[in-house]
Amino acid sequence: MLKKYSQDEQSILEIDEIAKKLKDVLEPNRLKILSLLKKEPKCVCDIWQSLNLSQNLVSHHLGVLKNLNLVFPKKMGRKIAYHLNKKVVKKYLKLLNKII
Repeated sequence: MLKKYSQDEQSILEIDEIAKKLKDVLEPNRLKILSLLKKEPKCVCDIWQSLNLSQNLVSHHLGVLKNLNLVFPKKMGRKIAYHLNKKVVKKYLKLLNKII
């Protein structure tokens, strides 16, 4: 039998779900990557040089951000540039605004 949740209980469940997603986003290096991509799309080599991080670490963070749909890759010539998914960023901001 499915439990019916009150509006308060539903809000708390939504907050838990949002918190899990935000925890992944709020890692400092991921925020730095998002900040760089806000200005323009960049390839991994540009990102790791700008942030003075290893290429493997940048690729890992981009993978997490990609899984959250916050960035998407697009082939540009011989390189793959990562773009900020502004629609999803707006969605995250709306979720935060709903809570706070």
